[in-house]
Formats: sequence, structure tokens, C-alpha cells
Amino acid sequence: MSVEPYREITFDKDGDGPPGQASELAALARRGVGDLVVFAHGWNNSPSGATRLCSDFFAPFPGLLAPGVEAGYAGLIWPSMMFTDEPVPDFRALVTVLPEKEPVIGRLTELLDAAPAEEAAFAEFGALLRELTDVDTESVAFGEAVPEFLLADPVEVCALFTGALEGADPTAGGVPPEGFGEGLKRYWKGAKEALRQATYYVMKKRAGRVGEHGLGALLGEVARGAPGLRVHLVGHSMGARLVAYALRGLPAGARPVASVTLLQGAFSHYAFAARLPHDSGRAGSLRDLQQRVRGPVVACYSRHDTALGVMYPLASRLANDSESLAGDAVALLGADDPRWGAIGHDGVQAVPGTVRRSLAEVLREGMPGSGCVSVDAAEVVLSHSDIRHQELARVVVSAAGAGR
Repeated sequence: MSVEPYREITFDKDGDGPPGQASELAALARRGVGDLVVFAHGWNNSPSGATRLCSDFFAPFPGLLAPGVEAGYAGLIWPSMMFTDEPVPDFRALVTVLPEKEPVIGRLTELLDAAPAEEAAFAEFGALLRELTDVDTESVAFGEAVPEFLLADPVEVCALFTGALEGADPTAGGVPPEGFGEGLKRYWKGAKEALRQATYYVMKKRAGRVGEHGLGALLGEVARGAPGLRVHLVGHSMGARLVAYALRGLPAGARPVASVTLLQGAFSHYAFAARLPHDSGRAGSLRDLQQRVRGPVVACYSRHDTALGVMYPLASRLANDSESLAGDAVALLGADDPRWGAIGHDGVQAVPGTVRRSLAEVLREGMPGSGCVSVDAAEVVLSHSDIRHQELARVVVSAAGAGR
């Protein structure tokens, strides 16, 4: 590890962790630590890889802190998977984070490899996706928000995904041709994307659960044990979702969080909005929770992040819009529809008073002391995972009010 003192926070998929973690963090305050920086990784296929990312990201911090600032560091390790530009996470990565689903994952992999030109194979594939995501008739009966693609006809779903990925002619729709036969084989390309979207759905739920029920509760315990400790939350990708949802899990009256920095956050740009622009009767899932942070909530975004610019809107639209699968293949992507945008692609939206700054402006002039701040980091962030930059560490230090 590149910094000291460093602690590791671990949670399982339900947000449960080993006993004593809060006490270990609170003990840092008794050693003189006044600021604790907590970093949550995004989709990653191994704990060791996550620890390396923490070490790389934290490395510049000691040289950036103002004299007299005593900082401690914590890496939050949670069971996730890599969010890459590849259409399907590999078998080993999936089994690592979903070990209880190994037989299901094995059969899904067999079908994708064989690509049988049979309608029955697609029906089996659809059933396996529902088993992978724990979606059944009870989920629908109890009103759970289930992505439409998990419930619709698997052949049509895979055809539409294939068309969207290939930039299909809008007049062609995505409907498979009459007679099926060998024509079905090309739709296994869309089936790979359906698997990717299914795993995204699982990780989205998991990140929110670990943040709210795991990290939020833990921070409440830390606040009781070390009321003067200033906690600075940093998250990348799904880890940004995790730390943001921790604000929902804070006990009433607890305010240990002094700043939040979201790096290429994989959740809605409307999350903090009191009213959605397209539906004034609804609010974002984290409505006004920036007010539970003593300092700023900073969202770093980049137009170069194709994972959030293209694939996130697709996932969001399919998770929330039952009409998506009735449209044409190109419209399915919904890239130009602001309803489905990610906070890591264009920053905080629909929150009055949000400050927008370029990275250069923030590094030159510093950070506002509170409220939502959107920082255009495109000059250094060239892809979704491109966050190992001293400039981003400086953003965190500036948000914390702890820089030179």
C-alpha cells in the first residue's frame, strides 16, 4: 500500500461485514487522524486488483495535503465485477462474484459458445437470465422494478440488441425473419449484450444495497466512536453509486461525511434532483441527500466515457421503460434521450445551484465549500476506467478542503 495509515473495509453482497471495522476506523482518530479518505472501487474481478487500484489512487495524496493535515485512508472492497467495454464479463469473473450461480453461468456460457439456431435455445437462455438475476413471477407480483428485457420474448430481445449493436436500419426493426433457421445465429451477438445487461442489473442492486445498509450504517458507528473525524467518500463507477447510497443509510442526525467525490459515476444524473424534468411528480432516488454532506458533492464526468455514454443509457432505459422493446433497434440505445443519462457522462442535472467547472478551473481556483459541483474531467479521463491521475486526487483533496 502506497500510504499509511491504511485500513481495508469489506462487505459481502448483502452489505454485511466482519465485526470491529467501525472501531478500527474510529481508533485512527485517537492516533491523531482528522481526515479519513474512503475509496470504493467499481466493477472489478478480484479483491487484489481493487487493492492495487486503491494504492495507485492514494499514492499522490501525501504530497498534496496541507501542512498539519493528518489523513488516514481506507479501501472499500465489495464483491463486484469489471465494467469493461467488452460485451460479456468472462466466466471466471462472473463466478467470482456470483458463486452460487455457477451452474447457471456455465450453461449460459455453453449456449453463447454454441450459438444454436433454435428458438428453444433462446427460450432456455431467457429462463437462465431470470434465474441469474433472481427474477421470477413473485418479483413481478410484488411490484419489483424488473427490466422489461428479462420478461419479454428472448428471440425478439436478442434481435433488438443485435440491431442496436450493429446500428441497424430503423425501418428494419429488430424482429427476426420468418422461418428462423440459420438466421437466428446472428442474434447470439445480442444475447451476449443481454447477459451483460443482466449482470449490470445485479451489480446495480448490489452497489445500492452495500452502500445503504453496509457503508451507511458503518459510518454511523464511526461517527459515534469518533465524532470529530471528517470522512471523505470517493467512488468510481458502481463504487460511486455505492458511496452515494451510503448517504441514504446514515442514521438520523449523523453527519460524518465532509465531502463526496464521484468518479465516472454509474448512476443517474438526476439522482439528487427534487423533481425530474420529464416527470415533475417524481424525484431522484437520492433526492436532496447532498444536504447530508457538510462539504461539496463533486461529480467528475467525461464525454470520452463510452461505457456511460452508450451502454449506461441502454441499461437504464431497459430497466425503467417497458416500451423500449417495442421500438426500433437504433432508438433502443436512447443515447440522445436525457432521461437515461449517467452522472459520470455529463455531471449533476436538474439540481438548482449546481456549479459547473472545468478540471483546470478547479485545480486553479479550488472547490466551492458546499452543494453539488460538476467537474468536466475529459482532459485527463479518456475512458471509463481511466482514473489513475494526480489531477483527480487533487480534486478529492480540494473537495476535502485539505490541500496546500
